[in-house]
Amino acid sequence: MSEALERFIDQGVGRKPADIVLKGGRFFDLVTGELVASDIAISGDRIVGTCGAYEGREEIDVSGRIVVPGFIDTHLHIESSLVTPHEFDRCVLPLGITTAICDPHEIANVLGTEGIQFFLDSAMETVMDIRVQLSSCVPATHLETAGADLPIERLTPFRHHPKVIGLAEFMNFPGVIHKDPVCLAKLEAFQDGHIDGHAPLLRGKELNGYLATGIRTDHECTSAEEALEKIRKGMHILVREGSVSKDLHALMPIITERLSPYLALCTDDRNPLDIAEQGHIDHMIRTAIAAGVEPLAIYRAASISAARAFGLRDRGLVAPGWRADLVIIDSLEKCKAEMVYSGGKRVTDALFARRKPVEPVGLDSVKAREVKAADFGVPYSEGETSVIGVLPGKIITEHRRYRLPAEGNQAGPDLGRDIIKVAVIERHGINGNHANGFVQGFGLKKGAIASTVGHDSHNICVVGVKEEDMALAANRLGEIKGGFVVVEDGRVTGEIALPIAGLMSLEPYERVRDILHHLRQAAFALGATLEEPFLQLAFLPLPVIPHLKISDRGLVDVDKFALIG
Repeated sequence: MSEALERFIDQGVGRKPADIVLKGGRFFDLVTGELVASDIAISGDRIVGTCGAYEGREEIDVSGRIVVPGFIDTHLHIESSLVTPHEFDRCVLPLGITTAICDPHEIANVLGTEGIQFFLDSAMETVMDIRVQLSSCVPATHLETAGADLPIERLTPFRHHPKVIGLAEFMNFPGVIHKDPVCLAKLEAFQDGHIDGHAPLLRGKELNGYLATGIRTDHECTSAEEALEKIRKGMHILVREGSVSKDLHALMPIITERLSPYLALCTDDRNPLDIAEQGHIDHMIRTAIAAGVEPLAIYRAASISAARAFGLRDRGLVAPGWRADLVIIDSLEKCKAEMVYSGGKRVTDALFARRKPVEPVGLDSVKAREVKAADFGVPYSEGETSVIGVLPGKIITEHRRYRLPAEGNQAGPDLGRDIIKVAVIERHGINGNHANGFVQGFGLKKGAIASTVGHDSHNICVVGVKEEDMALAANRLGEIKGGFVVVEDGRVTGEIALPIAGLMSLEPYERVRDILHHLRQAAFALGATLEEPFLQLAFLPLPVIPHLKISDRGLVDVDKFALIG
């Protein structure tokens, strides 16, 4: 018998003092729903004793507090936090998020395997347990130019890495249904592992065909009706509440004690400003309980149900033999983390300081050509012009048509109807393509905002009223090696540099948070009405059925294509 197992047994039985004992509190039993008064004994990285009194070499008084299992974010792109995995670790672990299952889809679309390796190397050093799903759709679509291509041959070398869970969100569901050979090769290679889904609005027999390939989870449900059908067909639904995509309120009818074993929580894309102001998974828990959701249902979804969905069999309960990922909170309703344990270690600044740094990658990934104001023209048409309609709080857009005013032989913005210009500029140095169009819903009355964060291919996306401001914003992104830029009347009024693949900052998350606050104010000064104008801009290039897709090859109506981004 190993020394570790002997120690676990002796400390669990009480023959020897436990390494750590949390004394005087209660734990939330996610099996029975009871609050149980008990000591909690910890040995190494696991819990060894509950439902009794224990002695420990270190004893922590948690009287008046409740101990719950660590929270699990079951689907997110850490890149959308705009910081490195190390800084994300420091940002959200103190809030109780002890496990994060990420898809490095964004950096993979820029850097390919180099980006995935960066995340795996980082995950080996972080205090929280970051697990990686291998990005399944790089490039996400042939309608846009990405920086990389990852066929199955480039993914399989990572297959057995200790931090890899399986295949990440399979967003090309039309490719699955129509038996695209590239899709089938990836699905075939992961039949013995987890395959994450991504199938917004997919229903009926087409959903059956999609699920027949072994896909088991989905974070794209936007209605309770859609979620219920998917649950009936064996899916585990990941309820999402990000900075742009907010589905928690729409899905609250399904967050019940009966259905909670088939639910989990995720953020998908959440920036550090929202995390600072509202929280993360803890915010979802508070919001749900305040709206009338039973605490047992939402806490199950945040931990044990999430762990089971992804085959993490060692965590999710406060019970002997389970990983000591623990959050000490003030109350179930407030869910404010006062102390966090990750793998049996109390989360402190000193613990973060012991991590080994990981060398940043992709510091010269923005290779866009310089543009001029004249490059943003759209020829005038006597008839109606296609306009992308932004839907606040959603990543999907509408295909709208309007008669636009003429400016010589060019079509111009219509500020009275909130229609301004939008452009996508290829930035990977592959072909230099550039496409222009119009968008409705940003609220801008002047200036321009631009970004190298443009899901999923991450080309430059810029919206604006004046072509000169749009050109300045786009060119400035090249100078700062990627990021967000705000321009007003010919001058830069706000910017943040994101030099790691044009997606992530080299700065601490506190600095990023503060800069984002200034950026938001600079965008609001232009008249922006969206709560998150930069993340909304980042999602604007997504191809979404049955709406309009803007690609770097021009405006494309994806009603004609079987693609989803």
